[in-house]
Amino acid sequence: MHPTPPETLLDGVVNLPQLGVIRVAGEDAAKFLQGQLTQDFALLGQDSARLAAFCSAKGRMQASFIGFKRPDGDILLICSRDLLAATLKRLSMFVLRAKARLTDASGEFALFGLLGTATQMIAGCAHPVWLKVDFGDASVVNLYPAQGVARQLWVAPVEAPIPAGASLPEALWDWSEVHSGIATLTSPLVDAFVPQMLNYESVGGVNFKKGCYPGQEVVARSQFRGTLKRRAFLVHSPLPLAAGDEVFVAENADESVATVVQSAPSPKGGFDALISGQIVAIVTGNIRLGGAQGAPLMVQPLPYALLEDI
Repeated sequence: MHPTPPETLLDGVVNLPQLGVIRVAGEDAAKFLQGQLTQDFALLGQDSARLAAFCSAKGRMQASFIGFKRPDGDILLICSRDLLAATLKRLSMFVLRAKARLTDASGEFALFGLLGTATQMIAGCAHPVWLKVDFGDASVVNLYPAQGVARQLWVAPVEAPIPAGASLPEALWDWSEVHSGIATLTSPLVDAFVPQMLNYESVGGVNFKKGCYPGQEVVARSQFRGTLKRRAFLVHSPLPLAAGDEVFVAENADESVATVVQSAPSPKGGFDALISGQIVAIVTGNIRLGGAQGAPLMVQPLPYALLEDI
């Protein structure tokens, strides 16, 4: 029996209730975010989106976002819903005198994932990642593909017509997220990683030329001094795994070498996941889930090249 091709599995529309929306309004919205996040929002126009992290002073990720500007000038930050309340509270502490207003706008917008033929045509056949286009009331952002299948994030007011396409289960979108190699931070992993441990510098999530933001010195030092020892990897497991689960090598039960970032059941059997861990141990070791005698994890190739350490 021939395996089902990915373009057959990943073809349709998925509702995304696991995501929330923070709206940043006001004339200083972009300036405020420029001083808080890892990506450049000062130059954000209507034709692109930003992948970005919000870090602590120690450079550890508190949340991750896909951010873009709506036609009315407001900036929307899309993040994991389980982190939204705490993130909104923490970001709001830094507004001070800036003319920026942060609110939870999750109830005002509908979010869908578009896969395969359901994706909107943007820029002909080029489909550059993080390009954003407005179709009427809907904002559509090109995402990294999954196994060669086009993916987009669709955001529109709740009263707008939903995007056309076959309805797919949320689990398939979760699987496509894993295979895109772009990790979304969730509550079990707050304060666990600097952005490079999730490969953010290689997928447009860190701008090393912009001004200061919380944790910038740590993030820059990890990149430019060659101190980065951990990366994100794509793995396959025969057993279920969840964010926060620990990974070990078969020869050492005393110390974990990696942490599961996000996972999803594979429609072809087993489970696929993104893990973040020690580069040497994962590349050269026999890695196991949960302990030295746990289920073996098979490392799969990432869908993008990693930026070389400088």
